[in-house]
Amino acid sequence: MPSPQTLTEIDRRCVATWAADCAEHVLALFETEAPADGRPRDAIARTRAFARGKLDAAGEIRRRFEAGRAAGVVRGAAAVAAARSAAQASGVAHMGAHALGAAAYAAKAAGLAEPDRPAATGDEIRWQLEHLTPEARAALARLPALGENSSGPLGSGLLATGVLATVIRTIQADLAARPG
Repeated sequence: MPSPQTLTEIDRRCVATWAADCAEHVLALFETEAPADGRPRDAIARTRAFARGKLDAAGEIRRRFEAGRAAGVVRGAAAVAAARSAAQASGVAHMGAHALGAAAYAAKAAGLAEPDRPAATGDEIRWQLEHLTPEARAALARLPALGENSSGPLGSGLLATGVLATVIRTIQADLAARPG
């Protein structure tokens, strides 16, 4: 039985666009530090192609770690988080819950980029929620709550700690309050 964090392929294609939007919104934080490294931008483009049905899940599952490796070539914490956002977005082809990972890392990147502005993370979350389509909102609302299911990225791993967990809980609370 597949994990409830997987979502159907139709739902994964639906949330992939939003995940790509979240990652692209902070991509400049990575590209400013590593302008010649196109892996995060390519991951976002592939995520969008997957969303449009132009790429299959199997091929994207094999390539989902490429953008994450780009995080190792930058030193700034915001740039690292931006690369990880793109990597999470590309993971949506494998498991829909990665869309929340893309959003969480993007919000973290925004906050790290403006450490003297405490509202930066919250502003990014608000932007993300405003850019959710009703269909993506409904699909994301079908995911288990963070920490409720261990078979995927919403289990006890990195997304379940610190600011990433706070962001995901904030998004999931909004989804519960205003489902698709």
